[in-house]
Amino acid sequence: MRGGWNALVLALILVVVGGVIGFYLTPHPQTGSARILQHMKLGLDLQGGAHIVLEGVESELGPVTPDTIQAARQVIENRINALGVSEPIVQVDGQNRIIVEIAGATDIDQAREVIGKTAVLKFIDPEGNEVLTGNDVEKAGVAQNPSGSGFIVTLKLKGEGPDKFYEATRKYVGQPIFILLDDEIISAPMVQEPIPGGEATITGNFTVEEAGTLANLINGGALPVKLVEVEARMVSATLGADSVAKSLRAGWIGIVGVLLFMILLYRIPGLLADIALGVYAILNMVVLLAIDAVFTLPGIAGLLLGIAMAVDGNVIIFERIKEELRKGKGLRSGIDAGFHRAYVTVLDSQITTAIAAAILWYLGTGPVRGFAVTLFVGTVLSIFTAITFTRWLVKLAVDTGWFNKRTLFGVKEVAN
Repeated sequence: MRGGWNALVLALILVVVGGVIGFYLTPHPQTGSARILQHMKLGLDLQGGAHIVLEGVESELGPVTPDTIQAARQVIENRINALGVSEPIVQVDGQNRIIVEIAGATDIDQAREVIGKTAVLKFIDPEGNEVLTGNDVEKAGVAQNPSGSGFIVTLKLKGEGPDKFYEATRKYVGQPIFILLDDEIISAPMVQEPIPGGEATITGNFTVEEAGTLANLINGGALPVKLVEVEARMVSATLGADSVAKSLRAGWIGIVGVLLFMILLYRIPGLLADIALGVYAILNMVVLLAIDAVFTLPGIAGLLLGIAMAVDGNVIIFERIKEELRKGKGLRSGIDAGFHRAYVTVLDSQITTAIAAAILWYLGTGPVRGFAVTLFVGTVLSIFTAITFTRWLVKLAVDTGWFNKRTLFGVKEVAN
């Protein structure tokens, strides 16, 4: 009876995994492309986007220098790509220009919205005088309101900011200090008392989303130089449709070849590893879509490399199982010994790959970070599918009583 239930569970897993993968790979009735592509955000190299050029100009903040332009570039990149998965291209051009390219933007206005405000952040007193600029703000954050419900925005000032802010708040107790971005008021907190020390809070019974938005505007607006837009246009995909189609076709041929290789060489364990690989692919796509990843060709390469790493782990495990079975061990004891012997090797290889991906994400930019994210996610998930889930499937199959022949595991039967 137990074997029948195990067989039913195994069949259900096969049907569900195959059904989910099959559904998302079938063409959409309206577009004709695979359904999964309807949920994926493609990078600039695959679908094109917006191209905007910003130029630094002298203002009350001072002259334009290579250092201020580099700092502004970093601020803009952080606005667009806090996680490093949306694949923007933000680079300095010459001495005073920044080129911004955003994948998937359908029009220039949408791209401008993504980039955010590019003017100088200002704090203005009730008489219209400038109290602080973005250069005086070190950081804005969000915190729980200690005296009531809701959230507050915290401000930390630097340089001469604390002294200037103290003088203004001492003078204008009971009056508002206006926070402007691109000459637009984004907040007008009331001064309750003089604020020394360069640390202040903005209250207003904010929700966490409202407080986060205001803090992001303050942080994002803290540009060290004023920027003006000098060019804005839409660009087409940097890779031709034919090149993309050939690359995807090559990827599918490689995956199918690997799946067949696993079945031919390892028989039942290979088939179960292919099922686990399907679960791995589903989990991988769910995680990447959940973090709003944008898929570029380097990112897809990282995804395929993660699949290769998952298969590599199964190969090591199954070879260990075959070695144990050749020594004359029983099927169940051979499976346990094989997984136990391969565990450390597989875990070490996956952890070193994850560390390398983390370093690439930390030090890289643009497509390099996208590659690193997909590789890291794939590596972490492959630890689960190769070591835990595949082992469970193999034991489940053996417990059905239908797959207890050693030949089904790629090893000849022991002669009596």
